[in-house]
Amino acid sequence: MSEVSPEITTQPAAGAATTSWKSFFFDILETLLLSALLFLVINTLTARVRVDGFSMLPTLQNNELALVNRLAYRFGKPERGDIIVFHFPVNPKEDLIKRVIGLPGEEVVVSDGKVYVNGAALEEPYIASSPAYTTKWSVPEGYLFVLGDNRNDSADSHTWGLLPLDNVVGKAVLVYWPITDWMILKHEQPVLAAP
Repeated sequence: MSEVSPEITTQPAAGAATTSWKSFFFDILETLLLSALLFLVINTLTARVRVDGFSMLPTLQNNELALVNRLAYRFGKPERGDIIVFHFPVNPKEDLIKRVIGLPGEEVVVSDGKVYVNGAALEEPYIASSPAYTTKWSVPEGYLFVLGDNRNDSADSHTWGLLPLDNVVGKAVLVYWPITDWMILKHEQPVLAAP
């Protein structure tokens, strides 16, 4: 005689399905909160800017995307040669990118195709061509004198004036787009020749 055992069927408890949905919901919520936190931290420490125009040729090309270190000047001061991003004093909603040339307390003179700081000529291998204009500025405390590397095709301190330090967003550190142009930016300190 053969025995037939009754088939035992197990059905998931209603509570298990609810627990599964709660777990899924909390996983999604946790992921969203972590993403938001990362986004906030990254935006606090860095900024991303698009180079718009040709004022920084040959160093930066039109439409390149650069990463900016927002904390660079929290613990230090801008130095000559730094490539910085700042809120344009004439239109603070617009951000520009230029190179620091004159520091607080210095006198900047552009004459005969050369830039002079406190009477000493700068040697600048990174510029597109020598400046074809003449200007003279005394840089007071709390301000910078900035120029584009494409000296003759740049709206910068020689046209609109001095840059308040409070307008500085940060120091450009690398170009990340397009991928073919990827590079860490060199903040070349221009050499001051003896006056």
